[in-house]
Amino acid sequence: MIDRPQLLKDLQALLPRIEQDILAYAEARPELSAHLEAEYAQAKAANRTAEHFVAWREAQITQAAVAWLLAAVFVRFLEDNQLLDEPLLSGPAGSRLQHARDRIGIYFREQPTHAEREYLFQLFEQLEQLPVLRELLDRQHNPLWQLPVSADGAKAIIDFFQQLDPATGAIRHDFTDAHWDTRFLGDLYQDLSESVRKRYALLQTPEFVESFILDYSLEKAKQTFGLPGLRLIDPTCGSGHFLLSAFERLFDAWIRREPATNARALAQRALDAVYGVDINPYAIAIARFRLLIAAMKAAGSDKLSAAPDFHFNLAVGDSLIHGRRHAVEDLRGQGYQSDLLDEPISHVLEVEDKAKLSRILNQQYHVVVGNPPYITVKDKALNQAYRDRYPTCHMKYSLGVPFTERFFDLTLNASDNRPAGYLGMITTNSFMKREFGKKLIEDYLPHKDLTHVIDTSGAYIPGHGTPTVILFGRNQKPKSESIRAVLGIRGEPSTPEDAAQGQVWQSILSLIEKPGSENAFVSVVDQERGLYSKHPWSVGGGGASELKNLLEDKAGKILNQKVESIGFLGITGDDEIFVRPKSSLLRDSIPFYVFGEGDAVRDWQFASDNGVIFPYLIENGRMTVSGKGTIESLWPWRFGLQNRKMFGKNPADYGMQWYELIYLATDRLFARTLITFAFVATHNHFVLDRGGKVFNRSAPVIKLPADASEDDHLILLGLLNSSTACFWMKQVFHNKGDSTDTNGARVTGDPAFDTYEFAG
Repeated sequence: MIDRPQLLKDLQALLPRIEQDILAYAEARPELSAHLEAEYAQAKAANRTAEHFVAWREAQITQAAVAWLLAAVFVRFLEDNQLLDEPLLSGPAGSRLQHARDRIGIYFREQPTHAEREYLFQLFEQLEQLPVLRELLDRQHNPLWQLPVSADGAKAIIDFFQQLDPATGAIRHDFTDAHWDTRFLGDLYQDLSESVRKRYALLQTPEFVESFILDYSLEKAKQTFGLPGLRLIDPTCGSGHFLLSAFERLFDAWIRREPATNARALAQRALDAVYGVDINPYAIAIARFRLLIAAMKAAGSDKLSAAPDFHFNLAVGDSLIHGRRHAVEDLRGQGYQSDLLDEPISHVLEVEDKAKLSRILNQQYHVVVGNPPYITVKDKALNQAYRDRYPTCHMKYSLGVPFTERFFDLTLNASDNRPAGYLGMITTNSFMKREFGKKLIEDYLPHKDLTHVIDTSGAYIPGHGTPTVILFGRNQKPKSESIRAVLGIRGEPSTPEDAAQGQVWQSILSLIEKPGSENAFVSVVDQERGLYSKHPWSVGGGGASELKNLLEDKAGKILNQKVESIGFLGITGDDEIFVRPKSSLLRDSIPFYVFGEGDAVRDWQFASDNGVIFPYLIENGRMTVSGKGTIESLWPWRFGLQNRKMFGKNPADYGMQWYELIYLATDRLFARTLITFAFVATHNHFVLDRGGKVFNRSAPVIKLPADASEDDHLILLGLLNSSTACFWMKQVFHNKGDSTDTNGARVTGDPAFDTYEFAG
């Protein structure tokens, strides 16, 4: 029986050793080093990456190390469940383990100059001859062939899987499972490598969420289009949870439709309807293996050697940049942009199959589902590539924005002789409130038939570190004047033992088909579509959205009409160097201003023990740069300070000295009176300031016109700190969720813990 937590823990400990082994092996062989450098140069020239070679190489080596470990895990699962004719690597303690050891011993007697490395290679080559495993061990694209382990590394892998428990004498990792359950591979996909998890924002979708999304997408598509020819894709398929569930549903549907047809043929029909793409090579390897096991189970095959030659529609690649765009709406209202329709890729990576990617991504689908990554893109080349291809990418966008556009793009569009396809996705809700979502909400989604907006930020969804929303839609112009909305009132009061049985989630399931219904956790309403064509969205239930709209309708003026500006006062570019305790700066006679940070703006007051080095002189209302008393204190860090960047430029690019603050709004600095506020907080914290401070990005400032009196400031301050303003702000700004809950982001409804991002 598979001990999932122990297997993950032990493989996490083994992975760094294999990574170091592959790196050392590659560095010791000029041909491997040259191959890596050539691949990197081509990727960089094609704008597939802007990373430094060392960081890029590290990612490739990790992928190769994981590929070696996963290949061994696949073998162990197959041999322990007797899907292979004989054990090849290990097995439960007893005859099967001894058989595997004897086989290895015979190999070394016949090949005395070989080591464990050669044994593993011939094992994989032998398995590659089985038609059903050919794609899994694809010699052209699987990274284990390009970046091999050494003899010592291969021995470590074999020893790991043959290891016995000294206390019981049993094999440490037994993969026997009567039900052939492969969900343990999802744990390996998500958590095996911390660096890969962060790089690709790896996250499994819980079964109860994927089941709900498939109910409102795949099941509706089956009713609309029928089974023959039906196609579903997950463009960010990860370890294949959506694909596996879709396969099982489709196979069951075919069995009911054609009970007399051979199960093997029906299993392939179900596989033919399921497509997946993912940027992570080992995600696709896991998805392919899981679908293989599911297809064999469905077909009644219990041996790989006799299994049908199943084919899978899976490919490694970036679905945002591979494949043509099917229709790109010009956000300027001028029809379609033909210049973005063609595929821009001039170079494919070694792990990518260009032909498969083109076949999969150059067509549209009856169903598009998924859980796209929520991260912002750090790689400058990729960031720009996405901006060039997806007009909705705006400011510091989350990947949820272009993927929303891509999901619709891959969904079958309506035409004169066919209906539109169905889309279902769970994604970060940050686009609803943060400014980067403005183009998506105001320029793109109004042209799509968005049918459901479901606030899941209050539900307990394990592993999700970001509050989420579920969107359903169809790739056609809006067909009704309303959108079915499930609005949140209150989050899960405590962590449920079974997330699927959480009170918020169960409320969503029970009320979604009952517009006008409400309980303590959600409201379900059919809202005017126009409310969702304006940024930001307000998805508060229990009458919160209506009250927010009433306040806005009754307002005589908006804040922007009363103030001169809202924004940062100063940015050092390196707080660790510029910001020091005031006592230290006084002792060393270093000129400074009090340094203002958001967490010090609380309860109508501001207090800080920190100062920021201030390399300027202010005389007669004019400021000049002065290094007196500051250059010496900053000198040890001058090279780093010279390379500080803001909007891609360093101080010299701005015509500044290396020891200056990289940004300083002098009009705000010279203001006699300002109002500052906490950028991230649970409540509205606004404070009156009378100068002598440099507030950073976490404490923006509000500057009133020069003729505003102190009373004008105090009147505004009272309004901003009122409970009415607090209510309005919590409807308008992004709720980051309960920061104390590490198991799954959710909105609790308790103002003591829900933190908001109050953007200027």
